Amino acid sequence: MITGSQHLYGPETLDQVSSQANEVAGHLTEALPFPVKAHALVTTEQEITRAIREANEHESCAGVIVWMHTFSPAKRWIQGLMELGKPMLHFHTQHHEQIPWQSIDMDFMNLNQSAHGDREFGFICTRLGLNRRVIAGHWKHEAIQEDIASWMRTMTAVQESRKLKVLRIGDNMRGVAVTEGDKVQAQKDFGWTVDGYGIGDIADAADRFSEQDVQARFDDYRHRYEIPSAKADDAAFRQSVLEQAKLELGIEYMLQEYGYHAFTTTFEDLHGVPQLPGLAVQRLMEKGYGFAGEGDWKTAALLRMMKTMTGNDRTSFMEDYTYHFTPEGTQVLGSHMLEVCPTIAANQPEIAVHPLGIGGKNDPARLIFDGIEGEAVNVSIVDMGGRFRMIANDVTAVRVPESTPKLPVAKVLWEPKPDFRTSAEAWIYAGGAHHTVLSFSATRHQAADLADALGIEFISIDATTDLFTFRQMLKQR
Repeated sequence: MITGSQHLYGPETLDQVSSQANEVAGHLTEALPFPVKAHALVTTEQEITRAIREANEHESCAGVIVWMHTFSPAKRWIQGLMELGKPMLHFHTQHHEQIPWQSIDMDFMNLNQSAHGDREFGFICTRLGLNRRVIAGHWKHEAIQEDIASWMRTMTAVQESRKLKVLRIGDNMRGVAVTEGDKVQAQKDFGWTVDGYGIGDIADAADRFSEQDVQARFDDYRHRYEIPSAKADDAAFRQSVLEQAKLELGIEYMLQEYGYHAFTTTFEDLHGVPQLPGLAVQRLMEKGYGFAGEGDWKTAALLRMMKTMTGNDRTSFMEDYTYHFTPEGTQVLGSHMLEVCPTIAANQPEIAVHPLGIGGKNDPARLIFDGIEGEAVNVSIVDMGGRFRMIANDVTAVRVPESTPKLPVAKVLWEPKPDFRTSAEAWIYAGGAHHTVLSFSATRHQAADLADALGIEFISIDATTDLFTFRQMLKQR
């Protein structure tokens, strides 16, 4: 936390500013998920620039909180702000909570000038075109602390982005447009390294593991998930699950051995493996790895970042699959063949083996379950040609009303906001992908903070969206 002032007020006032800044930082450290370190008070261009350079150099610094306790002439901040390489939160607060009406004097006013000091600072940030988050309110108020905590968690995803590596098993699904993209631009903008490996590399990695290793992983499955009693002794069922256990071990070995945080698969490239990874993928997502199907490296990286910001809580790879039109409204059924993360399961997942009907391989094992209910956000990231765009849609997940005995997949049912028609038309106008990250723990505001910190455009579809205004807005992009 960098607190700004100037020498005009004299050493006594500056000592008070410094002491109160340390008090605020200490209180926030106790209240927030990550520590806030108060930097020494800055009053000159040299001190400001030095403080920002120090923040840039510290790997453990996920972001910079800036507060103008008094008036700090903003031209002194230009050089430092132009060098800032970390996400910034402009915290517009003040030390006192209420005005002491009977004792307030000019000394008090000189000490507590953030009401216009922060506005001066805000102007120069806007003038310089800086992406930042602004939060205004008292530092002891719980709602303010919750907003700062949310921003902090999101900035850990930005840290993760700068070192994120995606392992692509095979290439993109042939003929699909939205899974394509500029990997060089993604590394420049986000820090992502996206590398391709052949499916044979995964097969070789899986062969490293003994029958005992695979059996141990199978035993873990039996303790964690439901296996129908009628299938427990079925040889074909058991073999299918063992194959997934072996694939999980192989993929996990590749991820750990070479330092990858996310991965992709495609059902068009399965030479050398007996089934499409299903249960294996779900298990690895459950452990926090990013994933997307059909070679979609952008969504795989996005999932890893959103799992980072949520602590791997209730966040999954997702796809809009089919619609349920009713007189009361339209609902969306989301799934993705085999690969939905168990962190969003409403019930204990069941291991099942069924034909896939695509990919031309053996029947794959997968976890089947219905998703939880509640407020969530669907987030997509797409390559618009020379720039990236993030799109988020608020949704309300509801109970799946009936069983689907002939559709043995993990699935979620949701109602998009503000309504199906507005949401779907806006999503399509914006170029949103059919692959998304669905999170019950992240919010649209966090997605916006993430986009701002990454320096990409953000499109919101929510309860306030008006399609006519939305279309005009897109034309200005």
